[in-house]
Amino acid sequence: MRLANLLTASLATILAMTMPSAGQAPAPSATAEGSTFRYAYRVDPASLDPHALAETFTLSFLGQIYEPLVGRGKNLELVPALATRWEQPDPRTWRFHLRRDAAFSDGTPFTADDVVFSLRRAKMDGADVAYTITSVTEIRKVDDHTVDLVTAQPNPILPLQITSTYIMSRAWAERHGATAPASVKARVENYASNNANGTGPFMIESRQAGVRTVLVRNPNWRGDNASNLGKVVFTPIQSDATRVAALLSGEVDMAYPVPQQDVPRIEANAGTRVLKGFELRTIFLNMDQKRDELLGSDVKGKNPFKDRRVRQAIYQAINIDAIRDRIMGGSSHVAGTMIAPGINGYDPRLDVRAAPYDPEAAKRLLAEAGYPQGFSFPMDCSNDRYVNDERICQAVVGMLGRVGLKVSLNAQTRTKFFEKVLGRDTAFAMIGWQPLSYDAHSTLQDTMSTPADKIGTYNIGGYSNPKVDELTRLIETEVDPARRAALIVEAMDIDKQDYGHIPLHQAGLAWGLRAGVDVVLRSDDSLELRWVRVEPRTAAAAPR
Repeated sequence: MRLANLLTASLATILAMTMPSAGQAPAPSATAEGSTFRYAYRVDPASLDPHALAETFTLSFLGQIYEPLVGRGKNLELVPALATRWEQPDPRTWRFHLRRDAAFSDGTPFTADDVVFSLRRAKMDGADVAYTITSVTEIRKVDDHTVDLVTAQPNPILPLQITSTYIMSRAWAERHGATAPASVKARVENYASNNANGTGPFMIESRQAGVRTVLVRNPNWRGDNASNLGKVVFTPIQSDATRVAALLSGEVDMAYPVPQQDVPRIEANAGTRVLKGFELRTIFLNMDQKRDELLGSDVKGKNPFKDRRVRQAIYQAINIDAIRDRIMGGSSHVAGTMIAPGINGYDPRLDVRAAPYDPEAAKRLLAEAGYPQGFSFPMDCSNDRYVNDERICQAVVGMLGRVGLKVSLNAQTRTKFFEKVLGRDTAFAMIGWQPLSYDAHSTLQDTMSTPADKIGTYNIGGYSNPKVDELTRLIETEVDPARRAALIVEAMDIDKQDYGHIPLHQAGLAWGLRAGVDVVLRSDDSLELRWVRVEPRTAAAAPR
C-alpha cells in the first residue's frame, strides 16, 4: 500500500496533513455550495480505475464518482442508474434503455458508445470486475441510447450482477491513454489510476494517494442528490485508536469501522453516536487443494489439504464462538455457510456448524490421515482489510497449534496480501467475500467454482468439485425461483460437506458519527454520500 507507514502515524501527524493547524477550528462546515463532510476509513481506495480491483471499499468509494447501468437503493433493491429501464426481448438478450440527461463531470454527454466501451474494457485481461459480466458474449449498440447485452445462455440475474460495473467516458479514456484497465494485482498504472471522470453525484477535486482525497459535487449530476454536501474530505486512517480519537476530538464527522471495545465510549460521549448492523461479507479460510506439494510445509511430495480428513480436522480445531466472544466483542454472526443472511439464496438450515469444535476429534482425524504429530505450513493474512483480521489469524494459529499444526503467520497490508493470494502464492489464507450481486451465485462462481477463465477468481485455495461447477452453471440460468433456491442449497451443502472452505463469521458493522450527521447504514457497508446530511458545527463541537 502506498505510504503505509503514514497510515499508522500519530493522530497529530495524519491530521496535520488534512486539517487546519492545532488550536484552529476548520472554517465552518459549509461552503457556498453546501456543507463539508470529513470522514475516515481504515484504508484508501486501491485505485480510481473502476475496473482495477473488485474490493468492496474501493468499489463503494468509486460508486460516488462513477455509475453502473443498474444501481442499488437504501435497502439494496435494484434501482435505475444510467439505465432508466431494462427488459428481455428474448431469453438471451437484456436490453438497457439509457438516460438522455446524463453527462460526465467534464461535460461530455453520456451515450451508448460509453457503455459498449466500458463493458468491453471490463472484460479485458487485468479487469478484476470481469466476473460480473462473464456470461455476456456480445455488447451491442442498438442506438445512441439503447444497448443490448447478449449472453451465452439465458441469464435471469444479469441486472443483479452489474450493479458495481461502472461506466467510463470513452473519449476521456482514449484521450488519456486509459483504454485498458490498470490492474492493481499486476501493479499496472495509467491515468485512470489517480484521476476520474464519471457521471456520479461527486467528482474528484484533489487526491494524494494514501493521504487524502477531496470530492466536490458534480455540477452535471442530474439525479436525486439528497445530501447538503458541497465538499467531502476523505482520510484513510489505518489505526483503530487513531481513527476513534479523530472522531471523539471532532476532527472527522464520521469514522468507520469502530472497534466494538470503543462503542461504549463513543456512545457515552455527548457529541457522538454509533450506528450498528451486520455485514453481508463472509470471512472464511482457504486451504490449497490444488498443488501436489503444499507450499512452505515440512510435508514433502504431497499436499495434506487434499485429504478431507485434514480439512475437517482444521475446521474442528477452530473455536469460532471464542473468536466471536473474545476478538469480535460478541458482535459477529458465526457462519455455518459461505453466504450471509440477507444474501439471495441464504438458507438458515445450512447456517450451523458442519461439525462441532472438538480439538481431540481433530487430533484423531490428523492421525487417521497419517499426521499424528501434525505438520507445518504458512498462513497468509491481511492486517488492514477486515475487522480484527490479524488478531483473528493469530487466534487461528494458536488453536491449530493445540492440535499439533505448526502455522507461521504472514500478515501484510492489503495491497501485498491480495497480490500474493490472488496470484495463488499461498497455502492457507483468510479472506472475505461479499457478492456484488447480493446473490449466492456470485459466491459459488467466484469463490467456490474450479478456477478457469474469469471463473473462480477468488477461489484462492483451488477447491474443485465438478458437481458444484455444474450446479453453479444451472443456477445462473434457472428462472424458476423455487428450483433455483434448491440448487443453491445443494451446491452450498456439497462445499460444506467437503470442508472446501471454512466460513468463520460475518462481522458486526459499527459506524461512528458526530452529532448532527445523518447517513444511511446499508448492510453492504457502503457509505452513499448522496444521502449524507451534515448540520453546521456549533462552536462547542468544532475541533480544537
